[in-house]
Amino acid sequence: MNPIAIQLNDTIARGNPDLLQMLSPVGQALFFPKGILSQGAEAKEKAHRFNATIGIATDRRGTMHLDSVMAPLADMKPEETLNYAPSFGLPALRQIWQEALRSKNPGLADRAISLPVVTAGVTHGLSTFSDLWVSPGDGIVLPEMMWGNYNMVFAVRKGARILPHNLFNGAGGLDLEAFARTVQAEAKARGKVIALLNFPQNPSGYTPTEAEADRIADILAETADSGARVIAAVDDAYFGLFYTPEAARESLFVRLAHRHPRLLAVKLDGATKENFVWGLRVGFITYGCPITGDPGPVYDALEKKTAGSIRGTISNASHLSQRLVLQSMRSPEYPREKQEKFETLKRRALRVKEVLADPRYAQAWEVYPFNSGYFMCLRLKSVAAEALRVHLLDRYGVGLISIGESNLRVAFSCIEEEDIQALFDIIFQGVQDLTKS
Repeated sequence: MNPIAIQLNDTIARGNPDLLQMLSPVGQALFFPKGILSQGAEAKEKAHRFNATIGIATDRRGTMHLDSVMAPLADMKPEETLNYAPSFGLPALRQIWQEALRSKNPGLADRAISLPVVTAGVTHGLSTFSDLWVSPGDGIVLPEMMWGNYNMVFAVRKGARILPHNLFNGAGGLDLEAFARTVQAEAKARGKVIALLNFPQNPSGYTPTEAEADRIADILAETADSGARVIAAVDDAYFGLFYTPEAARESLFVRLAHRHPRLLAVKLDGATKENFVWGLRVGFITYGCPITGDPGPVYDALEKKTAGSIRGTISNASHLSQRLVLQSMRSPEYPREKQEKFETLKRRALRVKEVLADPRYAQAWEVYPFNSGYFMCLRLKSVAAEALRVHLLDRYGVGLISIGESNLRVAFSCIEEEDIQALFDIIFQGVQDLTKS
C-alpha cells in the first residue's frame, strides 16, 4: 500500500478506528498523490520566472483559448473557466456550499463536518462513495420502490447486494418496521450495513415526517449500538423541495452525523436539482461522524481519499460548471430566484393533490403519499403499468415512467399547473381504454 494511504489510514484510525474498518479495500488504498499536482502547486506559489509544470497551454494573453469558445461566456475569464479545477473542487465553492448546508440545516450550526468535495453530479457522488465504502458482497438497504440507477452503481459496478424493503405502510406513512428488520438482519449477519436514505424520494416524492426521521435515526443508532458498523448514505438530490407542513425540513444527515461512533453519515447532494442546473453536473460529498480529539485531520484524510478517487476516475469536475454555480450563489438575486422556482413547483404539487382528490379516480388507482421533490406515483388497480405507459404514449402522446407491475411515476416538475387536470384525465381515460379492451 502506498505510504501516503498508510498515513491517511493511521490518521483515521486514531480519530475513529471503526471508520477505517468501514472503508472498502479500495477506500483503504486510496490517497491523493503528491506527484505532479503537489509539485505544480508549489510551482504556482514560487515559480515567479517560468512555470513549466501544468499540462495546459498558455500564451502572452494567459490561458490559451479559442475566441469562439469564450465569446458566449460574456465577462468570464479563460483562467476562471478553461483551466483544470482541483480534484477536491474549487475552494470557494466548497466553502460556500458548506455555509449553505449549515444555513439550510440549523442543526449543523455548531457541529464539525468535513468540507464538501465536489463531484460531477450526485450520481458521480454515489459512485465515488461506492469506491470508498462499498465492498463486494456488502448489503445496501433500499426500498423496493427506488431509483433504478442505484442497481447499476452498487450491484453491477461494485458487486453489492441490494436489500429491498417495503416503503410505505397502510396508514399513509413509511413502513419503518420493514426498514428496521432489513437493517438489523444484515447487521446481525455481516456486522456491517449500508443504508441508502433518499428523501425527497425518487420515485415517490415522499419526505419523512419529523417523527419518522427521528425513528430512522434511532433505528440506525440502535443498530450501531448493538456492535455493527453502520454507514448511512443520505442522497439529498432533491433537498429543500418540501411542499407540505409535515415534511421534515432538515436532512437526515443532521440526525445521523454525530449520533454514534460506529455510525458514519455521508451527505450526497448537489446544485443539480437544488439550483436547477441539471446538465452542469455539480455535486458534493460531505462526511459527519464522532471523532476523538481534533476532527480536522480525520476529515482532511477522508477528503483526500475522496479526491484521490475523483483524481483516478475523471480527474476533476468541470471548472466552468463550478464557476457558474459559484457566481450564481454569490449573486444577491440568488435567494429570490430560488424561492420563485420553489413556489412554482409547490403550486404544481398542491394542484396534483387537489386534482387527485377527485373520487372518480379511485376505481383506477391509489395515490402513494407525496409531499416533496419532482415526482409522485400511482398504484394502478386494474391494468399493468407498462401496458398503460405504452398505450398513453402511442395513442395520446403522453409520456410517463412505469415501475414494476403496477406503479406509474408522474414528474409534475415538468407539467404546467394549468395542464395537470388534463394530464390525469388522459391517464384515467387510458386506464378505461385498456379495461374495456
